[in-house]
Amino acid sequence: MRYLTVPRTLCFILHGDDVLLIRRARHKRLFPGKVNGVGGHVEASEDVAASAAREIYEETGLAVDDLWLAGVVHVDGRLGQADSLPDGSMPGVMVFVFTAQARSRDVRASEEGELFWAPLAQVYGLDWVDGDPRLLLAAQEAQRTGRPFSLYLAA
Repeated sequence: MRYLTVPRTLCFILHGDDVLLIRRARHKRLFPGKVNGVGGHVEASEDVAASAAREIYEETGLAVDDLWLAGVVHVDGRLGQADSLPDGSMPGVMVFVFTAQARSRDVRASEEGELFWAPLAQVYGLDWVDGDPRLLLAAQEAQRTGRPFSLYLAA
């Protein structure tokens, strides 16, 4: 089956041995209260790297270095994470996962949720969007090996 996909970015911002995460605001329709990296929709007028840099700045106020595409995740639209199209079908989501290095830890508040720095060694006990930190771990491994990852999440 072929269908449309919605492009999104997800960014894991590192500073020393910590990663900047966001606990999504309770008023959010998707994944309220869950933890993830920062990111969002890719606008029609931008490439995915520009989107990642824009989302990082909008949600955190940070300037980052070494923005790197760590991998791509294809989320099957049948998982129900997107709005249905007029014909009733569900678009898929392509998530472009980036890593970056923060110049500082000084973040500004965001209506998207609560920002916090978490030690990389302690990310397993958090309430992640996808249930575990696998995308963060995949991004770290990709950065370590220099080989971006590709992942498909099925219904």
